[in-house]
Amino acid sequence: MVQDKTIASRLFDFFNIFLLIIVSLLMLLPFLHVVMGSFTTAEEMARKPFVLFPTEFTLSAYQYILSTGTLFKALAVSIGVTAGGTLISMFLTSLMAYGLTRRDLDGRKTVNLMIVFTMLFSGGLIPSFLVVKSMGLVDSYLAMILPSAISAFNLIILRSFFQNLPDGLEESAKIDGCGDFGILFKIVLPLSLPSLATISLFYAVNYWNSYFSAIMYINDASKWPIQVLLRQIVIAASGMAADTGNDFIKPPEQTIKMAVIVVSTLPILIVYPFLQKYFAKGALVGSVKG
Repeated sequence: MVQDKTIASRLFDFFNIFLLIIVSLLMLLPFLHVVMGSFTTAEEMARKPFVLFPTEFTLSAYQYILSTGTLFKALAVSIGVTAGGTLISMFLTSLMAYGLTRRDLDGRKTVNLMIVFTMLFSGGLIPSFLVVKSMGLVDSYLAMILPSAISAFNLIILRSFFQNLPDGLEESAKIDGCGDFGILFKIVLPLSLPSLATISLFYAVNYWNSYFSAIMYINDASKWPIQVLLRQIVIAASGMAADTGNDFIKPPEQTIKMAVIVVSTLPILIVYPFLQKYFAKGALVGSVKG
């Protein structure tokens, strides 16, 4: 028989619920402010520094940003870089993670130490730019993908997940005449879908939010992703760049900046619910050392 909760236990539950509600509101209110601000008139936005319920709804901000093909071009670039980059990253990360699980691989410990070393130290900005330039990737979409194609953090998580798989599966596959690539693509990867979905989400969010590589390596404004276009709009709206050299950018109202934020955030919000159920399971299982 379940005993009734004590007064102390009820107070503890009450304060936990109250604290969670406060934290949720602190995270939700800024997002609602941006969404509702994008539907607010410029006059009301100027009068009220914080808007949650606009007195007059308007679509003028969305009409402005959707009246030109620049935004759609930038969105297409971001979607292409995110989709292509995620596929390339998952392919390379899966190959390397599986290779590092092989106990008969010479120098496996040295390679693992080198991977961990890259999490603490990097070559720097100038050497990275020189490498990209020497490979002829400047003004190429690959410049936004290849320099960050493999994340050491994601690689370690996926390697740990592969190590937790039973050794008997690999031995049985070898008896049946299956090679290394057959074991990886027919056995290991199908059994690792939760972890693969989690790592894919990590890579997709990273590519979607990335703008520094585009600023560094992309000189053609027509190849800018949505995040760089958003940055230019914010700079122009703040009066920090009176002459950007681009005819399609002009200083917009505050509501236009919020509308661009909503449009740029919407695609990743649509994708996230489909992968969210794998997120916790894949991350936690992959972090357990085998």
